[in-house]
Amino acid sequence: MRIEQIYTGCLAQGAYYMVSNGEAAIIDPLRETKPYLERLEKDGVKLKYIFETHFHADFVSGHVDLLKATGAPIIYGPNANPEYEAIIAEDGQLFNLGGVTFKVLHTPGHTMESTTYLLKDENGKDHAIFSGDTLFLGDVGRPDLAQKAASMTQEELAGTLYESLMNKIMPLADDVTVYPAHGAGSACGKNMMKETVDNLGNQKKVNYALNQPSKEAFIAAVTDGLLPPPAYFGANVAMNKKGYENVDEIIAQGMTALNSKEFETAAEATGALILDTRDNGDFAKGFIPETINIGLNGDFAPWVGDLVGDVKLPILLVTYPGAEEESITRLTRIGFDNVIGYINGGFEAWKADGNEVDTVDRITADEFKSRLKIGESVVYDVRKSSEYEAEHVNEAYSRPLASINEWVKDINPKEHFFLHCAGGYRSMIAASILQSRGYRNFTEIEGGFKAIDAAGVAKSDFVCQSKVMK
Repeated sequence: MRIEQIYTGCLAQGAYYMVSNGEAAIIDPLRETKPYLERLEKDGVKLKYIFETHFHADFVSGHVDLLKATGAPIIYGPNANPEYEAIIAEDGQLFNLGGVTFKVLHTPGHTMESTTYLLKDENGKDHAIFSGDTLFLGDVGRPDLAQKAASMTQEELAGTLYESLMNKIMPLADDVTVYPAHGAGSACGKNMMKETVDNLGNQKKVNYALNQPSKEAFIAAVTDGLLPPPAYFGANVAMNKKGYENVDEIIAQGMTALNSKEFETAAEATGALILDTRDNGDFAKGFIPETINIGLNGDFAPWVGDLVGDVKLPILLVTYPGAEEESITRLTRIGFDNVIGYINGGFEAWKADGNEVDTVDRITADEFKSRLKIGESVVYDVRKSSEYEAEHVNEAYSRPLASINEWVKDINPKEHFFLHCAGGYRSMIAASILQSRGYRNFTEIEGGFKAIDAAGVAKSDFVCQSKVMK
């Protein structure tokens, strides 16, 4: 028996590949199937099952394309009703894989079809659980995403999740390994640990949700502080439930190289979003006007999904030469299937052809320190409110990037402000959005709060509620 966790950091997502006696199973696969097919061929094994823990909201699964490529059935737990061929298992049903067995544990609450798969080893001993979004390390799945589909309140879903955990998960032995679908950084929970594998015994000790004194306390704890779900979640659920176009065809469509004139013509004709995936430092020095910067070297896909939202929006890409396919692939993972091309040669080709370029007014943290006047200067901190509340520049305003569409309306275009995040990634996203909407009276700070702190700028952990935006 061999279990491999295939963890994708930018999505904080864990897929699982397992082999036993010449047979394989894949659990919660990412959309691109080539890596799995290559593993199967290399190992000389046949894919027997594709297990899905639920209809995912934060990424598009590869289950449909894997079914077409291998013929292996897709397995869901009770209450699932996909619009394609699948086995809808019963609670307690067994699936044999080589010398081991998977047992279906229906664990609704995050969604009503949510299912945990209990793996029993060759001796019939409970070995591991693939818990999907039911149980994370340090947290449990948020209970507010399936309210409409389940005709239940988030409190009712949280109560259902409590019963699932107490009756199906907690009775299992402490040495059972927990393989969750997500880790720290995922929007599917709020308190996940950075580790991606643990034993159940430790989770019984350290997971706040598993240590509540009552069902009522559990409901209150897991529903407290939930932020609105990212805008693309609903579209991804629909794709996972209904099916989608072949990912290889989508990638091929996006790999259309355009010269600068063709690129400009396509942008004007389609109203496409121009998305620049280069690092924030290079973007600040020069970019195509009205371009949005979300760099590949960060939480690229989640930020695209949250800030862009509309998965059907046409997209034109600006990337480093050679990074085009990677950019397209990451977009397809969250259902953004309408990339219509990229500029051949990247930004430098655009610039070399004599086209108009734009820049961001960026300064170092030392320059910021010399120009900052506490009580007079306006500072916008685009980190999460929790980061801001821990420590921030004196008199700074909390303006989380995720809420930019709300607070941008309150900006006084005649009033200059400084803009920063933790390290420069999120503040450059904000800067690009602001400039694309005509706001230019600001200065972004290179290196973010880390550099500001190192420069010795006055800071505080005192929180003025009027300056905090959740």
